[in-house]
Amino acid sequence: MSDSVHVDYLVIGGGPAGLQAGYFFKKSGRDYLIVEGSDAPGAFFTRFPRHRTLISSNKVHTGWSDPELRLRVDWNSLLSDEGPLFTSYTPRYFPPADDLVRYLDDFAREHGLNIRYNTRISRVTRPNGGEFVATDESGNVVRARRVIVATGVSRPYVPPIEGAAEAERYDEMTVDPQDFVDQRVLIIGRGNSAFETADNLIETAAVIHMAGPGSLKLAWRTHFVGHLRAVNNNFLDTYQLKSQNAILDGNILRIKRNADGGYVVSVSFSRVGEVVKDIPYDRVILATGFRFDASIFAEECRPDLVIKDRFPHLTDAWESVSVPDLYFAGTITQSLDFKKSTSGFIHGFRYGVKALTRILERRYHDVQWPHAGLPATGAAVAGAVIERINRTSALWQMFGFLGDGVLVDAGGEVRYCEEVPVGHLHAAAERGDFGALSAYFTVTLEYGADHDQVDPFDVSVNRMNQQDTSGLDARYLHPVVRQFLPDGSGKPVAEHHVTENLENEWDNPDVHVGPLCSFLTARLAAGDGSPAGDALAAPRT
Repeated sequence: MSDSVHVDYLVIGGGPAGLQAGYFFKKSGRDYLIVEGSDAPGAFFTRFPRHRTLISSNKVHTGWSDPELRLRVDWNSLLSDEGPLFTSYTPRYFPPADDLVRYLDDFAREHGLNIRYNTRISRVTRPNGGEFVATDESGNVVRARRVIVATGVSRPYVPPIEGAAEAERYDEMTVDPQDFVDQRVLIIGRGNSAFETADNLIETAAVIHMAGPGSLKLAWRTHFVGHLRAVNNNFLDTYQLKSQNAILDGNILRIKRNADGGYVVSVSFSRVGEVVKDIPYDRVILATGFRFDASIFAEECRPDLVIKDRFPHLTDAWESVSVPDLYFAGTITQSLDFKKSTSGFIHGFRYGVKALTRILERRYHDVQWPHAGLPATGAAVAGAVIERINRTSALWQMFGFLGDGVLVDAGGEVRYCEEVPVGHLHAAAERGDFGALSAYFTVTLEYGADHDQVDPFDVSVNRMNQQDTSGLDARYLHPVVRQFLPDGSGKPVAEHHVTENLENEWDNPDVHVGPLCSFLTARLAAGDGSPAGDALAAPRT
């Protein structure tokens, strides 16, 4: 490279998010360049997870021929019209990480993406608020009008614990169980990395304790796939069935190294009145997650960070709140739906990247969001909604975050826009980015209110009758249609819940279609938000 290199879009990072952005930039004919610090895509996955098994599911046999439906249970493929799909690389439901590395390399080559490898950016500046200037470790320069950062969470998050520097880190520790024979081990952290590590040591360590504040979150209950997954929770059996292992619910106050190489760790226990106990260990491991590294950015273009400085602070358009034209893609965007939806994972952020490129197309290239025109009738809109909710993978994966937008123009014409971030739709409607609207509807898939407070396996808790046409008490994933006015409040004037269904097939004329059609007919007749008969569902916030 040389100082003469200039692009409209510089994508920093050649992992799955960077490749996904490159695919859509190439498809739209934009001037872009991806720079990647290693010699191949997806370098993160050559090291992580440390025990080399992904927990992103890979369901090959679905019984479906519809490729859109199949993406609901394919959590590793990137979006493209031509493939390749990760499901052709291995039949394993929890696949080896090396297969993902191989898939990403093939994806980049088969689509001919514009990537420069072995190009590690060391500094990004923005002189006088103009173009970004990115300099690599060899002194080569790329100038860009806009930058999309897709570097992932590349640095370990070290919590502010006294003596934390004395502990071993998950990213550096040995993964050979024989190195822990007959040892007392403390793992700080209670995420999947921590449990994956504990599971690896069960056969060799004498004692394993795992510590962290708050209550343990289980993914099958919260529906957030970053919480503890069943594939990693074998350790819970060894704890509750008294096999020398334990989970310590509380805070680590300090870690002290002894002269003999061991440790004494002070633990403040939450469930016994904050009693503090000093406990000896042979090994202490930090498995406390990762964070975004903003150190390459000069002061004039360094993005603000949130959530213990782990993630960039973003607008509804994935743009830095403090640096215009600096955008983010991939797992580092999860501050917008932290521990709620799936922006932190490939099966979520692949749709986020697609939406980001559509925002950029409209913002910088005057390209409208793809849409279909519909007759302004309840039957027509209900038909479009029913067709979408029975097929969509984007709304399925990014539940509550991405939605379809039904836009009602001031003149009464209706446009159906697919896969718009709900927060962005509200802001864009208020700004008039979608033109003058009299009202708009969002179509989302969501779990019900307080769904994470209910044990789904407790038969004493009644599930709603699937013939109940209201859908208001549904706690399982189900469609929700809300009507808004472009007044900036972001509060619905009416909403309708389509009742949950065991097979996720919302096509029953009496239970699903008819009530939705009645709701939309009434609300389209009251485009200004005023009451329109008793077909209106009670608004819920």
